[in-house]
Amino acid sequence: MRIQSFYHQDTSTYTHWLEDTEHHLSLIVDPVLDFDQKSGRTSTGFIDAILGQLAQQDSRLVYVLETHAHADHLTAADYLRRKFGADIVIGQPIKKVQGIFREVFNEPQSFVADGHQFDVLVAEGDSLILGNHQIRVLATPGHTPACVSYVVDDQLAFIGDTLFAPDTGTARCDFPGGDANTLYDSIQKLFALGDEAQLYLCHDYPPAGRELISSVMVAEQRHQNIHVRDSISREEFVALRTERDRGLEMPRLILPSLQVNIRAGALPEAEDNGIAYLKLPLNHF
Repeated sequence: MRIQSFYHQDTSTYTHWLEDTEHHLSLIVDPVLDFDQKSGRTSTGFIDAILGQLAQQDSRLVYVLETHAHADHLTAADYLRRKFGADIVIGQPIKKVQGIFREVFNEPQSFVADGHQFDVLVAEGDSLILGNHQIRVLATPGHTPACVSYVVDDQLAFIGDTLFAPDTGTARCDFPGGDANTLYDSIQKLFALGDEAQLYLCHDYPPAGRELISSVMVAEQRHQNIHVRDSISREEFVALRTERDRGLEMPRLILPSLQVNIRAGALPEAEDNGIAYLKLPLNHF
């Protein structure tokens, strides 16, 4: 098994690539599509650089795993599906998230919030197979209702935004459907994987002087995480998380990201002039 992590500087996001080296089968977790907000242009330079590595290994892309509908970057999942025929996988509660933001953006009748935009909707206990490797699904909501983590061979997990590096804490819970108590329970599920399990992060926001971190062992999180280490009770965590969330600004790319990400990375339908548009709801948030 080979794992490589690629950092998207503009959005502080990790895209992870895992390969079954015996069968040359691959999956990609949380792929990023480049987006220039000033011009409204999307591009694929970041994800194409990762694909170059797959090509060098002559590896076939089977799955694109989404840990949730991201609010801080546009996903390149649909680009990968169209290019390779890979299945896009996400948690079943994406239907709830789609329903929420269908109303926010006043989506057209043609947008149906039933998850069909994705290929595989997964729930707690479901499994995927990649060659010799089993990928078990853990429901880890709290940041959003649709958050899932993907546990590979009970040794490592791709955990989305559930936890950050120990010195930056945990995901926010103030998005629609988020809940700090629920996030606490989800984190305990990850801790139950065992101290030696490696947790692959979706983001890193390093303090000055620290190098980037793409993965952390459960033991490090349990003993060092500034929001949720073992010595911090549920009540303390919920109070801390709730107070912190009150002071957070909305992510820079939340409005364009969600319109694309609830579509599995496809752009909204082009209008009669052949151009696709993203909406900006005024005075709503």
